[in-house]
Amino acid sequence: MNKIFNNTEVAFSLKSDTELDRAYFLFKMIANEPLVRIGTAVTNFALKAHLPVDGLIRATVFDHFCGGVNEMDCLSVVDKMYTKGVSSVLDYSVEGKEEEAQFDAALEMTLKTVEFAKERQEIPFAVFKPTGLGRLDLYTKVGEKQPLSDAEQAEWNKVKERFEIICKTAHSKDVALLIDAEESWMQDAADDLVEDMMRKYNKEKVIVFNTLQMYRWDRMDYLKALHERAKADGFYIGMKLVRGAYMEKEHKRAEENGYPTPICSSKQATDDNYNVAVDYMMKHIDKMAIFAGTHNEESSYKLMEMLKVNNIEIKDQRIWFGQLYGMSDNISYNLASHGYNVAKYLPFGPVRDVMPYLIRRAEENTSVAGQTSRELNLLKAERERRKSK
Repeated sequence: MNKIFNNTEVAFSLKSDTELDRAYFLFKMIANEPLVRIGTAVTNFALKAHLPVDGLIRATVFDHFCGGVNEMDCLSVVDKMYTKGVSSVLDYSVEGKEEEAQFDAALEMTLKTVEFAKERQEIPFAVFKPTGLGRLDLYTKVGEKQPLSDAEQAEWNKVKERFEIICKTAHSKDVALLIDAEESWMQDAADDLVEDMMRKYNKEKVIVFNTLQMYRWDRMDYLKALHERAKADGFYIGMKLVRGAYMEKEHKRAEENGYPTPICSSKQATDDNYNVAVDYMMKHIDKMAIFAGTHNEESSYKLMEMLKVNNIEIKDQRIWFGQLYGMSDNISYNLASHGYNVAKYLPFGPVRDVMPYLIRRAEENTSVAGQTSRELNLLKAERERRKSK
Protein backbone atom coordinates (compact mmCIF):
# COMPACT_ATOMS: atom_id res chain seq x y z
CA MET A 1 0.00 0.00 0.00
CA ASN A 2 1.36 3.39 -1.08
CA LYS A 3 2.11 5.49 2.05
CA ILE A 4 0.24 8.79 1.77
CA PHE A 5 -0.07 10.14 5.32
CA ASN A 6 3.25 11.99 5.50
CA ASN A 7 2.25 14.61 2.90
CA THR A 8 2.07 17.67 5.15
CA GLU A 9 1.39 20.09 2.30
CA VAL A 10 -1.96 18.36 1.69
CA ALA A 11 -2.59 17.76 5.41
CA PHE A 12 -2.32 21.42 6.39
CA SER A 13 -3.36 23.10 3.15
CA LEU A 14 -6.22 24.92 4.89
CA LYS A 15 -4.07 26.28 7.74
CA SER A 16 -2.52 29.72 7.55
CA ASP A 17 0.97 30.17 8.99
CA THR A 18 -0.60 31.69 12.12
CA GLU A 19 -2.97 28.73 12.56
CA LEU A 20 -0.08 26.33 12.04
CA ASP A 21 1.93 28.08 14.75
CA ARG A 22 -1.04 28.03 17.13
CA ALA A 23 -1.55 24.29 16.56
CA TYR A 24 2.15 23.63 17.21
CA PHE A 25 2.05 25.67 20.43
CA LEU A 26 -1.13 23.89 21.57
CA PHE A 27 0.24 20.37 21.06
CA LYS A 28 3.49 21.41 22.77
CA MET A 29 1.37 22.27 25.83
CA ILE A 30 -0.67 19.06 25.58
CA ALA A 31 2.54 17.00 25.41
CA ASN A 32 3.32 18.12 28.96
CA GLU A 33 1.22 15.91 31.25
CA PRO A 34 1.71 17.94 34.48
CA LEU A 35 0.80 21.08 32.54
CA VAL A 36 -2.42 19.46 31.27
CA ARG A 37 -3.35 18.47 34.83
CA ILE A 38 -2.67 21.97 36.17
CA GLY A 39 -4.39 23.63 33.21
CA THR A 40 -7.47 21.44 33.67
CA ALA A 41 -7.71 22.29 37.37
CA VAL A 42 -7.22 26.03 36.76
CA THR A 43 -9.76 26.06 33.92
CA ASN A 44 -12.37 24.21 35.99
CA PHE A 45 -11.82 26.63 38.88
CA ALA A 46 -12.09 29.67 36.57
CA LEU A 47 -15.33 28.41 35.04
CA LYS A 48 -16.90 27.59 38.41
CA ALA A 49 -15.87 30.98 39.73
CA HIS A 50 -17.37 32.60 36.60
CA LEU A 51 -14.10 34.30 35.76
CA PRO A 52 -13.97 35.88 32.27
CA VAL A 53 -11.88 33.19 30.57
CA ASP A 54 -14.17 32.41 27.62
CA GLY A 55 -12.19 34.62 25.25
CA LEU A 56 -8.87 32.98 26.12
CA ILE A 57 -10.33 29.46 25.81
CA ARG A 58 -11.99 30.34 22.51
CA ALA A 59 -8.80 31.77 21.03
CA THR A 60 -6.74 28.68 21.87
CA VAL A 61 -8.05 25.20 22.56
CA PHE A 62 -11.71 25.83 21.57
CA ASP A 63 -11.06 27.13 18.06
CA HIS A 64 -8.59 24.32 17.40
CA PHE A 65 -10.92 21.46 18.41
CA CYS A 66 -14.39 22.98 17.83
CA GLY A 67 -16.30 24.42 14.89
CA GLY A 68 -18.14 27.16 16.78
CA VAL A 69 -20.58 28.00 19.56
CA ASN A 70 -23.65 27.05 17.51
CA GLU A 71 -24.52 25.22 14.31
CA MET A 72 -24.55 28.37 12.14
CA ASP A 73 -21.12 29.29 13.52
CA CYS A 74 -19.78 25.99 12.10
CA LEU A 75 -20.80 26.53 8.49
CA SER A 76 -17.73 28.49 7.44
CA VAL A 77 -15.53 25.62 8.75
CA VAL A 78 -17.80 23.03 7.07
CA ASP A 79 -17.57 24.83 3.71
CA LYS A 80 -13.82 25.32 4.02
CA MET A 81 -13.12 21.64 4.74
CA TYR A 82 -15.39 20.53 1.92
CA THR A 83 -13.27 22.42 -0.61
CA LYS A 84 -10.70 19.67 0.09
CA GLY A 85 -13.27 16.86 -0.03
CA VAL A 86 -13.57 16.44 3.75
CA SER A 87 -17.16 16.22 5.02
CA SER A 88 -18.40 17.23 8.48
CA VAL A 89 -20.41 15.62 11.27
CA LEU A 90 -21.91 18.38 13.42
CA ASP A 91 -21.49 17.14 16.99
CA TYR A 92 -23.35 19.02 19.75
CA SER A 93 -20.71 18.37 22.41
CA VAL A 94 -22.43 19.58 25.57
CA GLU A 95 -21.75 16.91 28.20
CA GLY A 96 -22.63 16.10 31.78
CA LYS A 97 -26.15 17.57 31.87
CA GLU A 98 -28.70 16.03 34.22
CA GLU A 99 -32.01 17.87 33.75
CA GLU A 100 -35.01 17.11 31.55
CA ALA A 101 -35.03 20.59 30.01
CA GLN A 102 -31.41 20.13 28.93
CA PHE A 103 -32.19 16.72 27.42
CA ASP A 104 -35.08 18.27 25.47
CA ALA A 105 -32.72 21.02 24.27
CA ALA A 106 -30.25 18.36 23.06
CA LEU A 107 -33.12 16.61 21.25
CA GLU A 108 -34.05 19.83 19.45
CA MET A 109 -30.42 20.54 18.54
CA THR A 110 -29.97 17.00 17.18
CA LEU A 111 -33.11 17.34 15.05
CA LYS A 112 -31.69 20.60 13.73
CA THR A 113 -28.45 18.86 12.71
CA VAL A 114 -30.49 16.12 10.98
CA GLU A 115 -32.15 18.88 8.97
CA PHE A 116 -28.73 20.39 8.18
CA ALA A 117 -27.53 16.99 6.98
CA LYS A 118 -30.62 16.61 4.79
CA GLU A 119 -30.00 19.97 3.12
CA ARG A 120 -26.21 19.85 2.71
CA GLN A 121 -24.16 17.20 0.93
CA GLU A 122 -21.09 18.30 2.89
CA ILE A 123 -22.79 17.03 6.11
CA PRO A 124 -23.52 13.32 5.43
CA PHE A 125 -24.27 12.25 9.03
CA ALA A 126 -26.02 13.47 12.16
CA VAL A 127 -24.86 12.32 15.60
CA PHE A 128 -25.81 12.30 19.27
CA LYS A 129 -24.60 10.92 22.61
CA PRO A 130 -27.01 8.73 24.60
CA THR A 131 -26.33 10.75 27.78
CA GLY A 132 -27.33 13.86 25.86
CA LEU A 133 -30.88 12.48 26.05
CA GLY A 134 -30.92 11.02 29.57
CA ARG A 135 -29.02 10.60 32.82
CA LEU A 136 -26.01 8.28 32.91
CA ASP A 137 -27.16 6.78 36.23
CA LEU A 138 -30.53 5.93 34.70
CA TYR A 139 -28.91 4.10 31.77
CA THR A 140 -26.76 2.22 34.28
CA LYS A 141 -29.76 1.16 36.34
CA VAL A 142 -31.67 0.00 33.25
CA GLY A 143 -28.62 -1.86 31.88
CA GLU A 144 -28.11 -3.65 35.20
CA LYS A 145 -31.81 -4.65 35.22
CA GLN A 146 -32.40 -2.88 38.53
CA PRO A 147 -36.04 -2.13 39.38
CA LEU A 148 -37.10 1.43 38.51
CA SER A 149 -39.39 3.62 40.57
CA ASP A 150 -42.49 4.99 38.82
CA ALA A 151 -40.73 8.32 38.36
CA GLU A 152 -37.64 6.62 36.91
CA GLN A 153 -39.77 4.52 34.57
CA ALA A 154 -41.48 7.67 33.30
CA GLU A 155 -38.05 9.25 32.86
CA TRP A 156 -36.79 6.21 30.94
CA ASN A 157 -39.86 6.30 28.70
CA LYS A 158 -38.91 9.89 27.82
CA VAL A 159 -35.38 8.75 26.91
CA LYS A 160 -36.81 6.06 24.61
CA GLU A 161 -39.19 8.61 23.10
CA ARG A 162 -36.29 10.98 22.31
CA PHE A 163 -34.38 8.13 20.60
CA GLU A 164 -37.49 7.28 18.60
CA ILE A 165 -38.11 10.87 17.48
CA ILE A 166 -34.52 11.33 16.26
CA CYS A 167 -34.25 7.96 14.50
CA LYS A 168 -37.68 8.27 12.88
CA THR A 169 -36.80 11.77 11.63
CA ALA A 170 -33.42 10.60 10.29
CA HIS A 171 -35.13 7.70 8.50
CA SER A 172 -37.82 9.92 6.95
CA LYS A 173 -35.17 12.36 5.70
CA ASP A 174 -32.77 9.59 4.60
CA VAL A 175 -29.96 10.88 6.84
CA ALA A 176 -27.42 8.46 8.33
CA LEU A 177 -27.27 8.75 12.12
CA LEU A 178 -24.26 7.98 14.33
CA ILE A 179 -24.94 7.19 18.01
CA ASP A 180 -21.85 7.48 20.17
CA ALA A 181 -20.68 4.97 22.80
CA GLU A 182 -19.85 6.00 26.35
CA GLU A 183 -18.87 4.35 29.64
CA SER A 184 -19.19 0.55 29.71
CA TRP A 185 -21.49 0.58 32.75
CA MET A 186 -24.19 2.48 30.86
CA GLN A 187 -23.62 0.91 27.45
CA ASP A 188 -25.85 -2.19 27.75
CA ALA A 189 -28.98 -0.04 28.02
CA ALA A 190 -27.83 2.18 25.14
CA ASP A 191 -27.00 -0.88 23.00
CA ASP A 192 -30.50 -2.29 23.51
CA LEU A 193 -32.10 1.00 22.52
CA VAL A 194 -29.94 1.39 19.43
CA GLU A 195 -30.59 -2.21 18.37
CA ASP A 196 -34.35 -1.55 18.61
CA MET A 197 -33.85 1.46 16.33
CA MET A 198 -31.78 -0.60 13.85
CA ARG A 199 -34.44 -3.29 13.80
CA LYS A 200 -37.04 -0.63 12.98
CA TYR A 201 -35.21 1.75 10.65
CA ASN A 202 -32.44 -0.32 9.01
CA LYS A 203 -34.75 -2.59 7.02
CA GLU A 204 -33.68 -1.40 3.54
CA LYS A 205 -30.21 -0.03 4.32
CA VAL A 206 -28.21 1.42 7.20
CA ILE A 207 -29.62 4.61 8.69
CA VAL A 208 -28.80 4.03 12.39
CA PHE A 209 -25.20 3.35 13.47
CA ASN A 210 -24.14 2.22 16.93
CA THR A 211 -20.54 2.62 18.13
CA LEU A 212 -18.17 -0.15 19.21
CA GLN A 213 -15.25 0.78 21.45
CA MET A 214 -12.68 -1.83 20.52
CA TYR A 215 -10.48 -1.27 23.57
CA ARG A 216 -13.18 -3.41 25.23
CA TRP A 217 -12.31 -7.11 24.90
CA ASP A 218 -16.00 -8.15 24.77
CA ARG A 219 -17.07 -6.11 21.75
CA MET A 220 -16.31 -8.68 19.05
CA ASP A 221 -18.59 -11.17 20.80
CA TYR A 222 -21.29 -8.49 20.91
CA LEU A 223 -20.88 -7.73 17.18
CA LYS A 224 -21.13 -11.39 16.19
CA ALA A 225 -24.22 -11.94 18.37
CA LEU A 226 -25.83 -8.79 16.94
CA HIS A 227 -25.09 -10.07 13.43
CA GLU A 228 -26.95 -13.31 14.17
CA ARG A 229 -29.97 -11.34 15.43
CA ALA A 230 -29.81 -9.06 12.37
CA LYS A 231 -29.84 -12.08 10.03
CA ALA A 232 -32.80 -13.58 11.90
CA ASP A 233 -34.80 -10.35 12.01
CA GLY A 234 -33.80 -8.93 8.63
CA PHE A 235 -32.06 -5.64 9.39
CA TYR A 236 -28.77 -4.01 8.40
CA ILE A 237 -25.99 -3.17 10.88
CA GLY A 238 -24.22 0.17 10.96
CA MET A 239 -21.18 0.56 13.23
CA LYS A 240 -18.79 3.30 14.00
CA LEU A 241 -15.60 1.53 15.08
CA VAL A 242 -13.34 3.37 17.53
CA ARG A 243 -10.69 2.35 20.01
CA GLY A 244 -12.23 4.26 22.95
CA ALA A 245 -11.91 7.36 25.09
CA TYR A 246 -12.67 6.46 28.71
CA MET A 247 -9.77 4.19 29.64
CA GLU A 248 -8.72 5.86 32.91
CA LYS A 249 -12.32 5.95 34.18
CA GLU A 250 -12.90 2.33 33.18
CA HIS A 251 -9.82 1.01 34.99
CA LYS A 252 -10.58 3.10 38.09
CA ARG A 253 -14.22 2.00 38.40
CA ALA A 254 -13.35 -1.67 37.82
CA GLU A 255 -10.72 -1.51 40.56
CA GLU A 256 -13.01 0.33 43.01
CA ASN A 257 -15.90 -2.08 42.42
CA GLY A 258 -13.86 -5.28 42.29
CA TYR A 259 -14.66 -6.51 38.79
CA PRO A 260 -12.29 -7.28 35.87
CA THR A 261 -11.47 -4.27 33.74
CA PRO A 262 -13.40 -4.30 30.43
CA ILE A 263 -10.32 -2.86 28.68
CA CYS A 264 -7.98 -5.02 26.59
CA SER A 265 -4.74 -6.07 28.29
CA SER A 266 -2.49 -3.99 26.00
CA LYS A 267 -2.40 -1.42 23.23
CA GLN A 268 -1.51 -4.21 20.80
CA ALA A 269 -4.54 -6.25 21.91
CA THR A 270 -6.74 -3.20 21.30
CA ASP A 271 -5.22 -2.66 17.84
CA ASP A 272 -5.76 -6.33 17.00
CA ASN A 273 -9.34 -6.19 18.24
CA TYR A 274 -10.04 -3.10 16.14
CA ASN A 275 -8.60 -4.65 12.99
CA VAL A 276 -10.51 -7.91 13.54
CA ALA A 277 -13.76 -5.92 13.76
CA VAL A 278 -13.02 -4.09 10.51
CA ASP A 279 -12.15 -7.38 8.82
CA TYR A 280 -15.36 -9.04 10.07
CA MET A 281 -17.54 -6.16 8.89
CA MET A 282 -15.85 -6.04 5.48
CA LYS A 283 -16.56 -9.76 5.04
CA HIS A 284 -20.25 -9.01 5.64
CA ILE A 285 -20.39 -5.59 3.96
CA ASP A 286 -23.45 -6.64 1.96
CA LYS A 287 -25.45 -6.24 5.18
CA MET A 288 -23.29 -3.74 7.08
CA ALA A 289 -21.84 -0.23 6.88
CA ILE A 290 -18.61 0.96 8.54
CA PHE A 291 -17.65 4.35 9.90
CA ALA A 292 -13.98 3.76 10.77
CA GLY A 293 -13.35 6.35 13.46
CA THR A 294 -9.60 6.10 13.82
CA HIS A 295 -6.49 8.25 14.17
CA ASN A 296 -4.34 5.18 13.59
CA GLU A 297 -2.43 5.19 10.30
CA GLU A 298 -1.94 1.42 10.19
CA SER A 299 -5.67 0.73 10.64
CA SER A 300 -6.44 3.24 7.90
CA TYR A 301 -4.00 1.58 5.51
CA LYS A 302 -5.51 -1.84 6.32
CA LEU A 303 -9.01 -0.65 5.43
CA MET A 304 -7.72 0.97 2.23
CA GLU A 305 -6.09 -2.34 1.31
CA MET A 306 -9.32 -4.25 2.02
CA LEU A 307 -11.25 -1.99 -0.34
CA LYS A 308 -8.68 -2.67 -3.04
CA VAL A 309 -8.53 -6.45 -2.49
CA ASN A 310 -12.33 -6.75 -2.48
CA ASN A 311 -12.73 -4.52 -5.56
CA ILE A 312 -14.94 -2.10 -3.64
CA GLU A 313 -15.21 1.44 -5.00
CA ILE A 314 -13.47 3.92 -2.70
CA LYS A 315 -16.59 6.12 -2.89
CA ASP A 316 -18.86 3.27 -1.73
CA GLN A 317 -21.21 4.93 0.78
CA ARG A 318 -21.06 1.91 3.11
CA ILE A 319 -17.47 2.73 4.07
CA TRP A 320 -16.36 5.99 5.69
CA PHE A 321 -13.20 7.10 7.43
CA GLY A 322 -13.62 9.55 10.33
CA GLN A 323 -11.39 11.67 12.54
CA LEU A 324 -11.93 14.42 15.09
CA TYR A 325 -11.60 18.05 14.07
CA GLY A 326 -8.22 19.41 15.14
CA MET A 327 -6.50 16.03 15.03
CA SER A 328 -4.95 13.73 12.42
CA ASP A 329 -5.31 16.10 9.49
CA ASN A 330 -2.57 14.08 7.80
CA ILE A 331 -4.99 11.15 7.62
CA SER A 332 -8.20 13.05 6.81
CA TYR A 333 -6.97 15.35 4.05
CA ASN A 334 -4.68 12.84 2.37
CA LEU A 335 -7.47 10.24 2.29
CA ALA A 336 -9.84 12.83 0.82
CA SER A 337 -7.27 13.90 -1.78
CA HIS A 338 -7.18 10.28 -2.96
CA GLY A 339 -10.98 10.11 -3.23
CA TYR A 340 -12.01 8.22 -0.08
CA ASN A 341 -15.12 9.07 1.96
CA VAL A 342 -13.87 11.13 4.92
CA ALA A 343 -15.77 13.02 7.60
CA LYS A 344 -14.48 15.08 10.51
CA TYR A 345 -16.43 15.17 13.78
CA LEU A 346 -16.99 18.90 14.26
CA PRO A 347 -17.91 19.62 17.91
CA PHE A 348 -19.86 22.76 18.75
CA GLY A 349 -21.67 24.38 21.66
CA PRO A 350 -21.29 27.22 24.17
CA VAL A 351 -17.65 27.54 25.30
CA ARG A 352 -18.32 26.72 28.95
CA ASP A 353 -20.61 23.77 28.17
CA VAL A 354 -18.07 22.22 25.78
CA MET A 355 -15.21 22.32 28.31
CA PRO A 356 -15.70 18.70 29.55
CA TYR A 357 -15.27 17.56 25.93
CA LEU A 358 -12.17 19.73 25.43
CA ILE A 359 -10.58 18.52 28.67
CA ARG A 360 -11.16 14.92 27.54
CA ARG A 361 -9.45 15.69 24.22
CA ALA A 362 -6.42 17.18 25.99
CA GLU A 363 -6.18 14.24 28.42
CA GLU A 364 -6.60 11.70 25.60
CA ASN A 365 -3.83 13.31 23.55
CA THR A 366 -1.59 13.26 26.60
CA SER A 367 -2.27 9.61 27.47
CA VAL A 368 -2.28 8.02 23.99
CA ALA A 369 1.30 7.04 23.24
CA GLY A 370 2.66 8.72 20.15
CA GLN A 371 -0.45 10.76 19.28
CA THR A 372 0.84 14.17 20.34
CA SER A 373 4.42 13.57 19.18
CA ARG A 374 3.09 12.60 15.75
CA GLU A 375 1.03 15.80 15.55
CA LEU A 376 4.05 17.85 16.60
CA ASN A 377 6.38 16.18 14.10
CA LEU A 378 3.95 16.75 11.23
CA LEU A 379 3.34 20.38 12.19
CA LYS A 380 7.09 20.95 12.52
CA ALA A 381 7.73 19.37 9.11
CA GLU A 382 5.14 21.61 7.46
CA ARG A 383 6.50 24.75 9.12
CA GLU A 384 9.98 23.88 7.86
CA ARG A 385 8.65 23.05 4.38
CA ARG A 386 7.00 26.48 4.16
CA LYS A 387 10.11 28.29 5.38
CA SER A 388 12.29 26.55 2.81
CA LYS A 389 10.09 27.50 -0.13
